[in-house]
Amino acid sequence: MPLFEYQCKKCKKEFEELVRNSDEKVCCPKCSSGKVHKKMSVFAHKSGEKFRSSSVSSSCSSCSSSSCSSCGKS
Repeated sequence: MPLFEYQCKKCKKEFEELVRNSDEKVCCPKCSSGKVHKKMSVFAHKSGEKFRSSSVSSSCSSCSSSSCSSCGKS
């Protein structure tokens, strides 16, 4: 069951909702409006002793902030 992030179009409240199926109607917990916008989410995973975000644009796990000896990113 995926957890999605939403923003209410009426009151602008941001919230998360556990959605069991795609037909399920999502309503704002603050104002009960059904007019919500699904936001683009990021997730994090643990790699060794570090947490990495899915929003990091590196090409491989060996990349540093400036370059990568493994994939050639510069």
